[in-house]
Amino acid sequence: MRTIMANGADLHVAVSGPETGPAVVFANSLGTDLRVWDGLIPHLAPGLRLVRYDKRGHGLSQETPGPYDIETLADDAAALIAALDLGRAVFVGLSIGGLIGLSLAARHPGLLAGLVVSNSAARIGDAAMWNARIQAIRDDGLASIAAPTMERWFSPAFRAAGRDAPWRRMLARQPQGGYVACCQAIAGADLAEAARALDLPVQVIAGGLDGSTPPDLVRATAALIPGARFDLIADAGHIPCVEAPAAHAAILNRFFKDIGHV
Repeated sequence: MRTIMANGADLHVAVSGPETGPAVVFANSLGTDLRVWDGLIPHLAPGLRLVRYDKRGHGLSQETPGPYDIETLADDAAALIAALDLGRAVFVGLSIGGLIGLSLAARHPGLLAGLVVSNSAARIGDAAMWNARIQAIRDDGLASIAAPTMERWFSPAFRAAGRDAPWRRMLARQPQGGYVACCQAIAGADLAEAARALDLPVQVIAGGLDGSTPPDLVRATAALIPGARFDLIADAGHIPCVEAPAAHAAILNRFFKDIGHV
């Protein structure tokens, strides 16, 4: 186990690959930890330095008092990249991780060689939706939202095979305060203006069966970003790195190659 103090929070990180390899930093979705990328890693191009981390308030990272905002979470990522001396990294953000990536690219453009926004958008939902979820969690705990969350996260076939069970447990076992604080960060985030101003290579990915960030929402964000490429994984839900890791990795590998990162 390894932790790094970054921007005032002790963040749990996992680093693999050669120290001199081009760096790729992965930011996971709401309600998951860095294990969400486990199935993806074996499909990635060799020679990369892969850095996964639990964002503040999730997994084994420190749960600091909330509420959080996306700018703080982006500054956490920037401090982590600097602490690990990664140079210019590619940042891969899933769901809230995509919001973090958009903010990171806007606030710290010199740190990134490229950005992948997966199953995310410049704005996700509205304050009323997030406040209702927060109240449900405060009333009945995280386990109370697990069933509808699995329906948004994964395809019917994935759920029918019972493959969502460990992810349901992962969600239910997240630190409740950290989850709520990240919901508050999403509720307050609108990165449309930042997306329009980006000046770096960007790959956007959607899942055809995503119930959290539907393909049209993700595609609309891709349309805001100058020169962004959009790809759809038709049979995947909100977490394609779990449900379709080979297809997800193929898009990432192509992007890394196209921008000269491998």
